Amino acid sequence: MRRRRLDLGAGPSGCRAGATRPRGHRKKGILDHTAGEALGRSRGGLTSKVHLACDGRLRPLAVLVGPGHAGDAPAFMHVIMAIRVPRTGGGRPRTRPDLVVADKAYSSRAIRSHLRRRGIRHTIPEPLDQANSRLRKGRRGGRPVGFHREDYRRRNEAERTINRLKAFRAVATRYDQRAYVFHGTVTLAAIRLWLRP
Repeated sequence: MRRRRLDLGAGPSGCRAGATRPRGHRKKGILDHTAGEALGRSRGGLTSKVHLACDGRLRPLAVLVGPGHAGDAPAFMHVIMAIRVPRTGGGRPRTRPDLVVADKAYSSRAIRSHLRRRGIRHTIPEPLDQANSRLRKGRRGGRPVGFHREDYRRRNEAERTINRLKAFRAVATRYDQRAYVFHGTVTLAAIRLWLRP
């Protein structure tokens, strides 16, 4: 019986992790789990990142797994579009949250315009470099972004939800080799959080 191994490509040093892509290989999106198996090289080595949306009671609504070195903003739209909350009386599930609170990593004009188009209230602080760039452009830079300090205090709910997910050892250390299996592990941990009293 032959055992299969995961090949991430081999670089000149023979290292299988973080090696260069062969010619003609297309770059894959964040939702494609075969793109490096959601592993990314960072200071700590190979890491994965869990992107999620949660409610006010620290329960995950949507979960996405990506490589550790990837940015947060590209995953935002996928996480928001994955929210499906069933209604108690039947009917189509809710897909639009009442409020989105995110940190500076999600500050972009595209994200804000998407949320405005869908009629979703949001509080996302503007980083200093974006504010300075807007001020340098003068009138063409647009108005300052709206920021509600009271709403932003709820951002800790996402961090606390991630900490509750990391209480499951399989999520915190990622024993799974394949990305879709790790995504299943994170989903199972999220289900257990929903079942807790």
